[in-house]
Amino acid sequence: MEYVVASLILLAVLIVGAVGLVVPRLRRRELPPRGESGAGTTTLERPPAVPSTDTLPPLIERPAEPSVVEEPVVEAPAVERPEPTAGRLVRLRARLSRSQSVFGRGLLSVLSRDHLDEDAWEEIEDSLISADVGVEATQVLVERLRERVRVLGTRTVAEVRQQLAEELTAALDPEMDRSLRTAPHDGRPAVVLVVGVNGAGKTTTCGKIGRVLIADGRTVLFGAADTFRAAAAEQLATWGERVGAETVRGPEGGDPASVAFDAVKRGIDTGIDTVLVDTAGRLQNKVGLMDELGKVKRVVEKHGPVDETLLILDATTGQNGLEQARVFTEVVDVTGVVLTKLDGTAKGGIVIAVQRKLGIPVKLVGLGEGPDDLAPFEPAAFVEALLGSDA
Repeated sequence: MEYVVASLILLAVLIVGAVGLVVPRLRRRELPPRGESGAGTTTLERPPAVPSTDTLPPLIERPAEPSVVEEPVVEAPAVERPEPTAGRLVRLRARLSRSQSVFGRGLLSVLSRDHLDEDAWEEIEDSLISADVGVEATQVLVERLRERVRVLGTRTVAEVRQQLAEELTAALDPEMDRSLRTAPHDGRPAVVLVVGVNGAGKTTTCGKIGRVLIADGRTVLFGAADTFRAAAAEQLATWGERVGAETVRGPEGGDPASVAFDAVKRGIDTGIDTVLVDTAGRLQNKVGLMDELGKVKRVVEKHGPVDETLLILDATTGQNGLEQARVFTEVVDVTGVVLTKLDGTAKGGIVIAVQRKLGIPVKLVGLGEGPDDLAPFEPAAFVEALLGSDA
């Protein structure tokens, strides 16, 4: 019995001893490996430092605020005040200085000779024809001058100049009605149709006509019915912006008659005095294009009759302008002519030819490239400008 108790005690001691040897070894195995700082030494690694909350990325990313881009400030163009049209032709007389060499100095120098033989009168005829007065009108004019010189026997420069001025003024038929019918009536604006061939300066002249009307106290709206030339509508709109006038336009290549119709309707709705409709430039020998111009007029007349149809003629085209005027008159019943590019040319006589041949009054003349170089036509002032005060 004692032997059994002693055996159990001895077994318990051995078990305790064995446990004491194993546990330290297990603890040593759990330790981290030795550091590289020195042989035989163990370096305990420190847990990484917790980063500051200032450097931690946000749990939810906020979208970046959009950068503010300042739009460029587009200033509205300053509205111009066109100069008054009264007396404008007199102020522009210097633009006809080159024409004076034909009408003024040339003719007066011949007419002031002591003896006017057939060669002298032929020289006068040639001068007038070269100035685009036209053969028929020249013959009538020369015949009247010959009769006056024969009856009155005048020879001084002043007397001859007076006679020549009177005959030229009479040839321009000063009694013709040259007023522009631009006043609103019957609850709608006056409608002015602007027509002409390519290259006559039609769109530019349309813009200048608008300035003439505004200078005379009218309110104006432009209709850009030239939808075939890409820059025409933009060009007309620019003219309108300068004087504070609205421009009605349509899509490029669209129906011109539709644009013209919309322009007149807009003019009625806004109480405008005058609607100016710019049409596409046309060649008078193109039947289809001329028919389309007739359509534009018919569509516009659904609102009421067209008050004015102004034909833009280039003075440098000479007698060709007469044929243009004739064909346009047959299609749209031209009521007046605007003669452009008279500045710096010797072609002032075309005014006489147009009126004598066609019976259409010249209502406006262009004497330069400036915005206000379009003037109401005044026969007496025009002749005085042609002859020059120092002739």
